Amino acid sequence: MLFQVSASPNKVIRINAEKESTRRSANFDPTIWGDYFLSYTGDFKESGDASVKHQELKKEIRTMLRADINKPTQTKLDLIDDIQRLGVSYHFESEIDEILRKMHEANQDCDLGDDENVQELYYISLHFRLLRQNGYKISADVFNSFKDSNGNFKSFLKRDIRGMLSLYEAAHLRVHGENILNEALTFTVTHLESFTSQSNTQLAAQVNRALNRPIRKSLPRLEAKHYMPIYQKDPSHNKDLLTFAMLDFNILQKQHQEELRDIVRWWKNFDVPNKLPFIRDRVVEGYFWILGVYFEPKFLLARKILTKVISMASIIDDIYDAYGTIEELELFATAIERWDLSAIDLLPEYIKLCYCALLDAYSEFEKDLASKGILYGLPFAKESMKILVRSYIIEARWCDQQYVPTMEEYMRVALLSCGYLLLSTSSFLGMEDIVTKEAFEWVSGNPKIVQASSIICRLMDDIVSHKFEQQRGHVASAVECYMKQHGVSEEEAVKVFREKVGNAWKDINEELMRPPVVPMPLLERVLNLARLMDVLYQNNDSYTNPHLMKDHVAALLKDPVFFED
Repeated sequence: MLFQVSASPNKVIRINAEKESTRRSANFDPTIWGDYFLSYTGDFKESGDASVKHQELKKEIRTMLRADINKPTQTKLDLIDDIQRLGVSYHFESEIDEILRKMHEANQDCDLGDDENVQELYYISLHFRLLRQNGYKISADVFNSFKDSNGNFKSFLKRDIRGMLSLYEAAHLRVHGENILNEALTFTVTHLESFTSQSNTQLAAQVNRALNRPIRKSLPRLEAKHYMPIYQKDPSHNKDLLTFAMLDFNILQKQHQEELRDIVRWWKNFDVPNKLPFIRDRVVEGYFWILGVYFEPKFLLARKILTKVISMASIIDDIYDAYGTIEELELFATAIERWDLSAIDLLPEYIKLCYCALLDAYSEFEKDLASKGILYGLPFAKESMKILVRSYIIEARWCDQQYVPTMEEYMRVALLSCGYLLLSTSSFLGMEDIVTKEAFEWVSGNPKIVQASSIICRLMDDIVSHKFEQQRGHVASAVECYMKQHGVSEEEAVKVFREKVGNAWKDINEELMRPPVVPMPLLERVLNLARLMDVLYQNNDSYTNPHLMKDHVAALLKDPVFFED
């Protein structure tokens, strides 16, 4: 057993004034949304005509994709790219997959670089990226034709900004050992940064956006909201596709607002400001997080479940990191292991509230899943929550003892305490017939792609939040552990961690290659969890500091797309 507690079941902790005065306090900022989404209806009103138009345009776009499907063209590549970047590819998954499969088969026995019709850097890079994004194995050797006799990328390419941007995006699909793509990334970043420093054009703005966040690391819904005005300004844009994407965005936003309203109602029962004033009141941000994992309408139940999971995990995290005494935390950990209401007698009042809510939430999940005949995943989800709390109590002991572990010790625990094994496992709940018991066995085994996503989560979090956390008496982060073990500066430690994050992205790209070990939609949940860290923790801890996340939340959940004449 991981831990033992000597306290008897009848020994209830009595918190005296002395203990209260020595409690840690993070002084988290309050919620910035309050009750906003409880009654929010938005400015967009879906009419019957809008719904009919939406369906009509969907048929037209499907017809465009199916036209000459056996003869993929550069125009078809652009169409697929636009559909994906506008956030509506989930409507046309089978058509897009068939087109890309045929493209992949057509290039199995030939060198794409020898096709005079696709010599442009832009299209070769786009072709490569679209196939890799869909899990198809395509050799990076297609880019050798853009190198000179000295093995360097040809100098004239730096004048082709559109092509350079396409190559830059393709390079983010690289895997281990693809040195040409490592070189391509360095080459394109250098020259694209130079271009943006000398230009204030629309293209420069696009390049700046891409340098900050490439497509591979972008959340589809945020990318769609950003891409729509860019696409609209393109003289060659397809008006039907743009109209469809805008209608689709607004229709989905209404559904998400309704879901969030119900989640906020559930959250209000906690009365956080009065009963749990020391925790982060972040249910809206939590829903945004899960909306990044899956936004599609068919995953409504999965979103509901995973939002409640991340909300409960956030409360427990703050109890362990920012408030509880070591004695209380030991008892809480024991209660989680028992997973039974009778364990409540062990707990102080403020933890009882959390513990009852946790058991109630999972009982609700059980009813929802049982009604659909997919209850087999719940034991795996419960176990992943127990694993999370086991890692929390280890870190709490380290903190209490002021122990700074080695990096190896730290990462073994911290890759679990970051919560991404919990979220990856729990994300499969509610996805219905696509998930088998075998898929739950696979994900709960902490496979390579989940470990890679966890590395991204843990290291990006620690890089941006460790200073704030150390001010309030927090367990040593990866930064402190690495600095002490290796005798290096913070800057040197962060540099090493960013390299590890880059390697973790390569691991994710490798694990998404066909044939997948589990259905691709399941792997995409783990990919999206990694993407979320790049959005929320690139420069700051945007979850803890909600004002930094406000624009993202507003973009997806508050502000509809407005049609312009």
